[in-house]
Amino acid sequence: MLKLTTYTGADQIHGVAQCHSLGPSKPNPTFPRRKDGISLVPCTSAPSKTPVLAVVSDRGAGSVRSETGPGRVEHSVSLADRLRQGSLAEDGKSYKECFIVRCYEVGINKTATVETIANLLQEVGCNHAQVVGFSTDGFATTTTMRKMHLIWVTARMHIEIYKYPAWSDVVEIETWCQGEGRIGTRRDWIMKDYATGQVIGRATSKWVMMNQDTRRLQKVSDDVREEHLVFAPRELRLAFPEPNNSSLRKIAKLEDPAPYSRLGLVPRRADLDMNQHVNNVAYIGWVLESMPQEIIDGYELQTITLDYRRECQRDDIVDSLTNVEPLEDGPAISGLEGTNGSPAATEDTKDYCQFLHLLRLSGDGSEINRGRTVWREKPAR
Repeated sequence: MLKLTTYTGADQIHGVAQCHSLGPSKPNPTFPRRKDGISLVPCTSAPSKTPVLAVVSDRGAGSVRSETGPGRVEHSVSLADRLRQGSLAEDGKSYKECFIVRCYEVGINKTATVETIANLLQEVGCNHAQVVGFSTDGFATTTTMRKMHLIWVTARMHIEIYKYPAWSDVVEIETWCQGEGRIGTRRDWIMKDYATGQVIGRATSKWVMMNQDTRRLQKVSDDVREEHLVFAPRELRLAFPEPNNSSLRKIAKLEDPAPYSRLGLVPRRADLDMNQHVNNVAYIGWVLESMPQEIIDGYELQTITLDYRRECQRDDIVDSLTNVEPLEDGPAISGLEGTNGSPAATEDTKDYCQFLHLLRLSGDGSEINRGRTVWREKPAR
């Protein structure tokens, strides 16, 4: 993993991260040299040939004027666009961004937590939407969606982590969106170690539209589909192209009584997002609350799949239930070779264990979320 070390002189990366001063446009931050003398360049070192549509902030703070493209069309470019370490691919159909793992994003294993990974996936997805001109007052809402008071909500999330980054490691995440039938869309991600180019994780998700006023699901209209699919790959591109991969597996409902449980979980105010409900990442923490301690101590999470059945509000009280699920055909993921970091071989199943999860309302038992996790033995340190 690439580590950022302290060095003398103007600490450009610190300056970008803290944004202490506003001034004329600055060059991209310079990463320090590795011990082998090779300079490490940021993700945005090569400017994209595809014009980037700037975000016009509703507040207008920190924006600058810029001219680009044929005819020198003038538009506003936000300060965030200038400073973030991300850019569109040359064809404009995907987006890459680099992130430094912060000290407050690592857990007991001294590596990034799965919640950190999920938050970074959400961040790069939202930044992709902003870069192509979607709204900053919602999660990637288009013009038509805002007129109709529609929002995107998560229906399914599947994350596989092959190697957890540590504090100060730099990760590069690529993301893209595509259509998913008539009722939703999908977003995929590939996460790499920026220093080596090794794939260290993959993820895929499905999203559906909800009316923000009625809280009811709604089909994706042709207008909305045209607005966001213009930025999608023309041919189907999947983070998990393997046949019968684990992201496609259905999750059985966990029946009560469950041997492991954590009852009476209450959403914090910080768990609520701009869509006025508990953010999808908070569910991951609730699922892990009912994991047996011996698994937390001896294993690390490799795969998590969550099906979101209903939204959770501020005053809801949640029960988290967990039970062991037998491994059918060995671990879903094992190697790091091949396309997109696909497994090339299957390892011994004795190093893995698998669990089913259920989140429900404490009052009437309504199902909020069902999930599956796969765990591997922690590597020797």
